[in-house]
Amino acid sequence: MTVHSLFKSYIALAALLIAVPFAMACSSGDSDVFIPPTENKNNPKDEDSEKGEENNDSAQVDRTTPFFIEIDPVPNDKKWVKVEELSDEFNDGFDDDKWYRDPAKDPFGWYGRPPALFESDNVTVKDGNLNVTVEKFASPKKVNGTTWTHGGAILRSKAKAKYGQYYECRMQANKTVMSSTFWIAFLQNCSMGPQKKLELDIQECVGRVHDGTDSWATNWDQSYHSNTWRHARSCDVEKSLNSPAVTKMEEKNNSRYFVYGCWWKSPNEILFYLDGKHVHSITNPPADFDIEGYITMAIETYDWNPIDEANILESGTWDQRTTKYDWVRTWKLAEKE
Repeated sequence: MTVHSLFKSYIALAALLIAVPFAMACSSGDSDVFIPPTENKNNPKDEDSEKGEENNDSAQVDRTTPFFIEIDPVPNDKKWVKVEELSDEFNDGFDDDKWYRDPAKDPFGWYGRPPALFESDNVTVKDGNLNVTVEKFASPKKVNGTTWTHGGAILRSKAKAKYGQYYECRMQANKTVMSSTFWIAFLQNCSMGPQKKLELDIQECVGRVHDGTDSWATNWDQSYHSNTWRHARSCDVEKSLNSPAVTKMEEKNNSRYFVYGCWWKSPNEILFYLDGKHVHSITNPPADFDIEGYITMAIETYDWNPIDEANILESGTWDQRTTKYDWVRTWKLAEKE
């Protein structure tokens, strides 16, 4: 072989070595033709919600156990069993057999905290989510003698929640000054009982804070805020008592979907989980949490985070004004077979 022939062979080999990795990098895996990715216009999750989704991607499927990514606290002789009447994947429309969405028909009859009125038409189920969209009314509404300028919503379970069970939801907060919540509400009656007015907040946050927000709440758009309340009543305590637990988060509550979990283990021990990890507990509640309650999701206004001039309750997109619940799941312990 001549020197000229050797040189031509060397050039051909070098070209081949360059072309192979380039072709591999441009291949889609199923085809030798490179197809650039395209934006999915039908994806109900916005760009922010995609950030960090790897933390709880496996929780999106209809699971057979609660979402834990470290240690499952189930006792060795027990197993988790889903409580169907307190669980919903929100894939088949709104289930009126499981949820109240009209405050006039639920056992509490609470219409909201002014200026935001709870209205059932702000609740929708689409794209596999339960959605609560907040708004500013075109003109004020007068309901039950109160004037309302904005709208939110409240949902409550029809079946009752009780201690010993695990409660979790996958939620993305809205981006307004209004709340996004997941909690358990309890009925109270001085004559008929129970006399103590309890509240178990699993997660309570807002979508945005501002200069007018009370100083103690400046992180409420970026925290996992849990609490246990014993509210003041004429037949019970004179002053409201509470025992909170808070985990500061690295991301905004509205940035993506988070999985908020609560093992209401006993009347005096409540454990809270964030994206499958145990992050805080309440072991000194202001009363024994030993009565049954109702899973509640309320999107409301607060006087400590008031509606300001920069709010987006009129100008914001549907996505910005909407709290989304991918699912709600409840689990009980049962004996292993």
